[in-house]
Amino acid sequence: MKDLGKILRYVIPYWVDAVFNVLFNVLSVVFSLFSISMVIPFLGILFGTQPTVESAPPMDFSMASIRDNFFKFLSDIIAQHGEATALLYVSLFVVASTLFKTGFRYLAMFKLAPIRNNVVRDIRNKLFNKSIDLPLSYYSEERKGDIISRMTNDVKEIEWSVLSSLEVLFRDPITIIIYVGALLYMSPQLTLLAFILLPFSGYLIGKLGRTLRKTSKKAQHEIGFLLSLIDEALSGLRIVKAFNAEEKVQHNFNNRNEYYTTTMIRIFRRRYLANPMSEFMGTIVVVAAMWYGGSLVLEGDTRMNSESLIAYLMIFSQVIPPAKAFSTAYYNIQKGLASADRVDEVMQAENPIKEKPDAKSIEQFQQSIEYKSVWFRYQTEYVLQDINLKIGKGKTVALVGQSGSGKSTLVDLLPRFYDAVKGEIAIDGIALKDLKINNLRSLMGIVSQESILFNDTIFNNIAFGMDDAGEEEVIHAAKVANAHEFIMSTDNGYDTNIGDRGSKLSGGQRQRLSIARAILKNPPILILDEATSALDTESEKLVQDALNKLMENRTSIVIAHRLSTVKDADEICVLHQGKIVERGRHEELLELNGYYKKYHDV
Repeated sequence: MKDLGKILRYVIPYWVDAVFNVLFNVLSVVFSLFSISMVIPFLGILFGTQPTVESAPPMDFSMASIRDNFFKFLSDIIAQHGEATALLYVSLFVVASTLFKTGFRYLAMFKLAPIRNNVVRDIRNKLFNKSIDLPLSYYSEERKGDIISRMTNDVKEIEWSVLSSLEVLFRDPITIIIYVGALLYMSPQLTLLAFILLPFSGYLIGKLGRTLRKTSKKAQHEIGFLLSLIDEALSGLRIVKAFNAEEKVQHNFNNRNEYYTTTMIRIFRRRYLANPMSEFMGTIVVVAAMWYGGSLVLEGDTRMNSESLIAYLMIFSQVIPPAKAFSTAYYNIQKGLASADRVDEVMQAENPIKEKPDAKSIEQFQQSIEYKSVWFRYQTEYVLQDINLKIGKGKTVALVGQSGSGKSTLVDLLPRFYDAVKGEIAIDGIALKDLKINNLRSLMGIVSQESILFNDTIFNNIAFGMDDAGEEEVIHAAKVANAHEFIMSTDNGYDTNIGDRGSKLSGGQRQRLSIARAILKNPPILILDEATSALDTESEKLVQDALNKLMENRTSIVIAHRLSTVKDADEICVLHQGKIVERGRHEELLELNGYYKKYHDV
């Protein structure tokens, strides 16, 4: 029940609909029981065993009072109009009771529909919001396809397995309790015999359900792995084809898909066992009730005659479907809880990038950025060691060094994509951890080697994150970024959709849109992470010109692949194995005849 609470807590905001659902279910069951109880006088009249009732006690809500008053009403009808008319009245009562039963049943489901769908919406929203909120370090440990699988397949499994069982959880316990109460009233000893046998079947069903949850969790993990393979294959399709690796990629996918299929076969076989097992156990209980009840009738039990036994068995038969549905729901819930566990793993993932309750606001950058003895590691080995660096306002600092030397990590610490393990980074003398994260990041514009664009229009990509940006501002930013000309040559200008990740544009065009986005934001601090390294000569010239305009009057940190692009920097820092080993201007570093000179001469 504790595990089920992970899902049911999402139902709490919709408790009013849940209360109405329960109320309508109660009324539906009451009218169902009433329509079945009409069988007793109906059969009594038919078989001539129903004695007439001359008087009845005052009407109240007790079973005896309702029964005696109805029998009195029926006796009056027989006396005045005959048995055929009485049968007609009984039949009309049954039809009316059934109408109310089915009507309330619909109203119960009517109230359940918003609960079920709103809960799924809330889970999906919360999971997506949490996924966006988690730091970049979380995704270095997790497969993207697995995260997508949790947002889609696992949430869908929760909907179909757990939330579809809400109907059973809200309705069937009520149904069983009311019916069992009626059965106990009719024959306590017969009911006791029947329900001695039910715990045994419940034990068998529960034991099988527990194994189902474990296997289901394994299956959901596998579908996440499959989605990762699909994402990697489609994203790298150009390389797959270039290296004639189609067969290898297909073989890997087919093997994982085969394993997933085998796991799902085991799951479905166990799920399919729920109905036959519960039906078989139910039949055993019904037969036992028929045998014992028949014995009581044959022995002349005063509380059990032939029509009472038939009515008893009819009511008892109504207990079997909800009990059977309850066992099936148990199987479904176990399968769904495996998905709930996977969703909850993301929900409970800790975000180490925390904002202090008393964090300070910062609206402007006025003095300097300072790294003070900063150390950082992803796992065990430090990728940055004792970094000390001060960047004054309006200065340009370049970071150069071999791949893996820690350049990108150093700049990723500034917007708090990660936090330093030791040491401190400060802006205007205030530690980053003491600042509001949104304020901090609003001071910065980032242009990376890979242009991060979205499947949207050119206008919306440039104005991304700037909801109040006007058309003139966007066009001005595009012109500064040398992008306006190619934008106007597209079919719909600024309203042109650029496709998945900007696939309809060239590399240089994508990069210029990224620069236009940074220009529109107009940040005082600029981070350029090898922004021109992947471009051809002509595109590089256009992009570099746009970058030069962007860097004017800004504090810039530039990660350089081509040293020619940073020779005018105010300071160049050379990183090697996580340490700053050289620093100075271009000419000074060449004179040192060290790492920088070696990179320059290559």
